[in-house]
Amino acid sequence: MRGTIVLLACLLATPAFGSDEGGNSLAEAAEHAVQQSKLTLPGSKPFHLKAEIVETTNPQSDYRASIEEYWVTPSKYRRTIESPDFSQTLVVNADAVYEKNVGDYFPFWLNELLTAMVDPLPMLDAVKQVNMQLPRAPRSGASGRCADLRPRDDRWVICFEGTHGLLQYVSTVGYSAEFKDYRDFGGRLVARRISRDPEPGTHLEARITELTELTQPDETMFVSPQSTPAGERIRSLRVDGEDLEKSVVGSTEIDWPAVGEGPTSGRCSVYVSADREGHIREAWPGGCQNAGLQDPLREAVMKWTLRPVISDGQPVQVESFLRFSFHTSVDSSKTPPLLSDTEARKLATGIVEPVFPPGSAPKGTEFVVQISVDETGKLTGVGNPSNLSTPIFLAIDAAVAKWHFKPYEKDGKPQYFHANLIFRVE
Repeated sequence: MRGTIVLLACLLATPAFGSDEGGNSLAEAAEHAVQQSKLTLPGSKPFHLKAEIVETTNPQSDYRASIEEYWVTPSKYRRTIESPDFSQTLVVNADAVYEKNVGDYFPFWLNELLTAMVDPLPMLDAVKQVNMQLPRAPRSGASGRCADLRPRDDRWVICFEGTHGLLQYVSTVGYSAEFKDYRDFGGRLVARRISRDPEPGTHLEARITELTELTQPDETMFVSPQSTPAGERIRSLRVDGEDLEKSVVGSTEIDWPAVGEGPTSGRCSVYVSADREGHIREAWPGGCQNAGLQDPLREAVMKWTLRPVISDGQPVQVESFLRFSFHTSVDSSKTPPLLSDTEARKLATGIVEPVFPPGSAPKGTEFVVQISVDETGKLTGVGNPSNLSTPIFLAIDAAVAKWHFKPYEKDGKPQYFHANLIFRVE
């Protein structure tokens, strides 16, 4: 997937806003949003939940799962997960924990969406320590507000919708989710659709298909057949990038290939997840100053083997955000063609135009993004060369993610291409 650009990388071009008289604090807004929507707060109504995860851009892919949970309290629940490569039955009843896993690796993408369903802002405690004011809410109440900040080596983008102040979008290193279709349950507004774009062209969506009150829980469901030894449970630990690289067996040097365009030196990053034996199982794009190097980097780190990481005497899965400096050269034979808006739209099917936030720009205003499409017609990147604001770019990105393309052919052969797409406010 050459030309890969993740949404977070595009958002890096969006300036953070400062305080605005009349706005409330980020800490207050975050706490308010979580109190309104988190299912698993102490004192919440017991529930029975069913959910499906699917890659909407390729429903038959392995990025799919079924989840069912019976929840009474934060220390008493039963959860089952079924996916092609991993299944789990988890029963928690106070100190008794039963965990049965089929498969030796809990996929990062699956755990991320599961977390978003039951704990939409897992970094809430850290957010509440940030002294930052949000801008005044628009008078219409329809448009939301976003916080864009950089605590230490991380970056947080947190957006709230304007009507109720609910979470609309959260992005940070190692966690990202967009929340839609809020509906009432037990006095809370719970998002029924949660989506994630781990890479351009791959749109994952968790859909809560059933959410009902658990009025008379069957106590036998929460009886653990036996307590699972700690060594048989799967835990994941976030580690610093430098520490992970030190655990690599062999060289960590990257052999950067020549590129067809763009800068020949700069920074490139990737988010990786490894199993308990030290094998890298997932490598997701983390942004690259030359998008053509994102996939070669991912392919390189997927070949790494780590010495197993031990925590509390047991091997654990590990996740880490890795940063690299690249130095390469330009090979003009690799330069992809740049198509116009008209040419690209002739190749596109299922075209969906963006819905811009009310009042975001005058009628007739044009916005330009640059897309990348591979030889098969798969969208592999949506760039933000015009530094569009976060709400505008999010609207365009969400729309273009639904497009499909016929392969672009030159001299009878499919070609990778870029294209400048133009969108207008109607």
